Amino acid sequence: MKERLKTIALASLVALSLVQSYMLAYSTPGAAVRTAQNYVSTEQMGPEGKTEETLFPEQLILHFGNGSHTVLNPGDLPFYNLIMSKLKGREFRGFQRMADTVVRWSEIRDNNLGLELRLGSGLPVTLLSRMLQLDSGDESFLGDTVDRIWIFRSSSTEEVRTFFFSAAGGVVYEATQADLTVRDVEDDVGLGEYWTPYEPDAYGLYVPRQPVEAAQARTGYQSYSADLLQRNLFFDPGTTRMIKDRDGSQVYTDGKRALQVEQNGQWISYTDPAAPLNGSGQARSNPAGSMSSAMQFVNQHGGWDGLHQLVSLGGADAASGAASGPGGPSGQGAAEEQHALLFRQYFRFGENRVLPVVPSADFRFGFIRLTVQQGSVTTYERSLITLGPSPAQKSARWLPGGQRLDQALAAYSRRSEIEALYPAVKAEPAEDGQLRFLPVWAVRLADGTEEALAGPLEEGFDGSAVPRENLSALGTDSGEAGATPSPTPPQGVGASREEEGGTARGLG
Repeated sequence: MKERLKTIALASLVALSLVQSYMLAYSTPGAAVRTAQNYVSTEQMGPEGKTEETLFPEQLILHFGNGSHTVLNPGDLPFYNLIMSKLKGREFRGFQRMADTVVRWSEIRDNNLGLELRLGSGLPVTLLSRMLQLDSGDESFLGDTVDRIWIFRSSSTEEVRTFFFSAAGGVVYEATQADLTVRDVEDDVGLGEYWTPYEPDAYGLYVPRQPVEAAQARTGYQSYSADLLQRNLFFDPGTTRMIKDRDGSQVYTDGKRALQVEQNGQWISYTDPAAPLNGSGQARSNPAGSMSSAMQFVNQHGGWDGLHQLVSLGGADAASGAASGPGGPSGQGAAEEQHALLFRQYFRFGENRVLPVVPSADFRFGFIRLTVQQGSVTTYERSLITLGPSPAQKSARWLPGGQRLDQALAAYSRRSEIEALYPAVKAEPAEDGQLRFLPVWAVRLADGTEEALAGPLEEGFDGSAVPRENLSALGTDSGEAGATPSPTPPQGVGASREEEGGTARGLG
């Protein structure tokens, strides 16, 4: 009997041991295993953003059909937003591909009422469709990048024609079924009747003939800590170590990823060299997929401090950036394994005034740059500064126009490379834990570089006293007040970019 009880007890112990072994092997005690792929930090650093919020034209050019023109920048509120909100509600269909020489664009510019949407270095159509309602089954159009849209009233037929310009040049797509009326175009252009007069120069760059209003400000700020970024970016912060460079910067690394903290803890550069093997993640290797990955990454790792604009989305060659600025050459990127994305920050002075921040070699601030390889972010650069809700001080300043700006352009060593001229602000540290924002004329070059060109007029100058004529009422031969002859480019450089069909890349 005793032997039988011993046998039963031993069998029970063996069975219990097997059950425990099974539970240890096939169950997870307490919580789920955290992996690098599914881990997202719970520490929210900044507000999240949407793709659509970063997609808007660099400039709107308004043509009055009488040789008069003006320019609206994103900071020219509320007129810029009024025009864009109307265009976003329209539908563009029936795209037909043709050579850009089908129209003499210089004649359309001077003789036809219309407007241009300048898209900087260009937007892939897959992203442009997030900004405007595009309906097309044309694979060549859907795979292209557009850097300009021209909408004008035909003087011969009183119809509205709409053309989308390929950033590669030589090709335009006409939307033969655009949901726009002549009255729509007239109303949009009419908003700029008393705006600053601009003239296209020999390079196709629009230059103001009178001073342009801007602003200066001082504002407080805070900075995220390097420790917070370390916890936010690394899967297991406990395995990271910190190394101090000779220049005073700090580098956090877990042996695989690296986070470099510079500029007194106000700027970070993050690198994750591990990338998916070729053939994986192909759904994310297109521009729209890379944009989605970049937006999600920034949302989770720092957020967006105010308004940002996508200014370039280039291919592999753009990943290194330009030497003298945050930009880089913007390739088409449709079939690239990696894309370099650059977002420009805007500084808000008030309800109706925002200006982009132009980069400075002395103080890095105002842009976010990432490289995305097949859906994974491999490099990430940004400022740790978050600005106060409103400027502590602000005042109006005026930027030069006319002959004074012409002289600054003529003296610029890379004059023939300028593709855009726009009012901006330059950020610099000030005392008492503040930043100072000073207005400048900024230029964007063909390689993506952005630089300050000229500063403001002297303090106390009031450009509102300069008379403004009704641009709609000016005749072709009368010209604008104070206009000066356009400079002639060097032989063979940009001579007739609009005359020869107006290739989009040549029109800054």
